[in-house]
Amino acid sequence: MDRPLHTVRTPQQLAPLMRAFRRQAGLSQAQLAAQLGISRQAVGALERDPASASFERLMRVWAVLGLEVRLQQRSRPETTSTLEW
Repeated sequence: MDRPLHTVRTPQQLAPLMRAFRRQAGLSQAQLAAQLGISRQAVGALERDPASASFERLMRVWAVLGLEVRLQQRSRPETTSTLEW
């Protein structure tokens, strides 16, 4: 079965996806926190503002949720003046 791909271009798009994937995995914030060795409040903060987390921490969360990250060049690259960072 093909799994849907989710294109994320801003941190604001990542927050609801992380929450949805956690719920899809059948995990509460407390359960995910226990698997990561962090507090439930830290998971809540990650879901509200993933941009404030280190990439390493995000990768750990995604691993627990069974997610992988793929980087792919856009079909029409944007000019550097329009990049958000």
